[in-house]
Amino acid sequence: MDLKEPPPARLSEKADPDAVKYDSEGSNEYAEGQVQNGQLSRGLKGRHMQMIAIVMAGGSIGAGLFVGSGSAFHTGGPGSVLIGFIVVGLMLLFTVQALGELAVLYPVNGAFFTYTCRFLDESWGFAMGWDYALTWLTILPFEITAAGITISYWRDDINIGVWIAVFLTILVVVQFFGVKGYGEVEFVLGLIKIVAVVGFIIFGIVVDCGGVKSDPRGYIGAKYWHDPGAFRNGFKGFASVFVTAAFAFGGTELVGLAAAEATDPRKSLPRATKQVFWRIATFYVLSLFIVGLILPSDNKKLLGASGANTKASPFVLAIQEAGVKGLPSVFNAVITISVLSVANSCTYGSTRTMQALGVRGMGPKFLTYIDNQGRPLWCVVVQILFGLLAFIGEASNGSTVFTWLLSLSGLSYFFVWGSICLSHVRFRQGWKAQGHSLDELPYRAQFGIVGSWIGFGLCCIALVATFYVGLFPVGSPADAENFFENYLAALIVIALYLGWKVYTRGKGGLFVKTSQMDLMTGMRAFDLDPLDDAAPRKKSIANLPTRMVRSFV
Repeated sequence: MDLKEPPPARLSEKADPDAVKYDSEGSNEYAEGQVQNGQLSRGLKGRHMQMIAIVMAGGSIGAGLFVGSGSAFHTGGPGSVLIGFIVVGLMLLFTVQALGELAVLYPVNGAFFTYTCRFLDESWGFAMGWDYALTWLTILPFEITAAGITISYWRDDINIGVWIAVFLTILVVVQFFGVKGYGEVEFVLGLIKIVAVVGFIIFGIVVDCGGVKSDPRGYIGAKYWHDPGAFRNGFKGFASVFVTAAFAFGGTELVGLAAAEATDPRKSLPRATKQVFWRIATFYVLSLFIVGLILPSDNKKLLGASGANTKASPFVLAIQEAGVKGLPSVFNAVITISVLSVANSCTYGSTRTMQALGVRGMGPKFLTYIDNQGRPLWCVVVQILFGLLAFIGEASNGSTVFTWLLSLSGLSYFFVWGSICLSHVRFRQGWKAQGHSLDELPYRAQFGIVGSWIGFGLCCIALVATFYVGLFPVGSPADAENFFENYLAALIVIALYLGWKVYTRGKGGLFVKTSQMDLMTGMRAFDLDPLDDAAPRKKSIANLPTRMVRSFV
């Protein structure tokens, strides 16, 4: 790609027609779902994008929240869980806003990996791209195995290998329908998860107020925040929450990756990114706060909260403590659906990232192939082959293998989110340096570059806290094996970065210069007329409540 300084250009001018695929109205220039010149199919509608943003399962509303949070409760206590998830939630809020601004302007395949290459450094972009792809490749077999484990809640007489085969087959079938299949499946599963979480919140409030006759505890209030207490194991307990929260929120950034296949990203992306506020506030912070009120953090069953061991899920345990029969089984079914949703997103995240890496010359050429239905066929094959690793769980040391596979992705989200925030900051610097104004942007991040700097800083703090807990784990002496299980992903990222630097002989230096940033390729041409829901409104005290709500809806 030629990165020589381009002359300043207004956005109303038409860019290279081979690079720009959108007309002045923000719509794709060919019919919905139609494929041209080997491009990915643009079949994701607005409702798909909003549901992806609200319930995107990269662990999001899935095993990370429903099960993984249990170990965080036991290690850090309800206070640490609440604060930790709020911190990571704020981090994600700033990150997704930054990503929304970039993705609306550049709805290109590869999204944040491509932005990192353009606005930060090509080598760092290479490291982020492959680390992100490896994250999803290794999570898939784990989640398929987890889905099989949830079935043992009802039937432990059937070998888990049977369920692995069944779920993997279902996943393959979904791939035949391409991006529309992914969007429709995620939309349906997402609705189920939303109803389940909202239902649990209502149930938890009733239990806490003593409204369940089968619960002998009566009114609970904030009893468990005093005994056994809101915080456990001091700072170490608090720091240990970050990785759990990252895994629970992981996948939120896929809304940006989906921009390349959205029917109308100019309208659907801003709305989808604003939904993140409500998702963080309701589906995570509020639901976990309720769990902390009605379930004591010293419950010994929480020690087994990992993977999809639903018998140790704090949500299931909270229902069991209330003595409500039948409901734990219903919630276990929700967890099964959630884990399958995670697996569905694994195939989307990895395949689109690998295809973009191949197109940019950072991966094998065969990964670039897209069939006439807009599906990255060979990327899907690679992902499914990784899914076969789920059968390793049948081996006697299968859990050890999975532990090390997941260690490859442990910190990946912090690196990706931090890179998105920094890419946004650098983009704004390049945008200004090349003679453009903010008025030319079709969508601006609600918190500007200040929010991106805060998001980047929070990512750095989380990495330092995780490093500390990796060196000095809770309740045990320093252990090399524990450290590498927690921090192996960082070493992989560094190795990928240095490897590409050496391979390209240090091309581009440490950072892409603002004057050399490629601001034109992939930009969609549009008129500067604002969107209906983005038109400036006169500020007054009378419309303050309306403006506050519209900032997040």
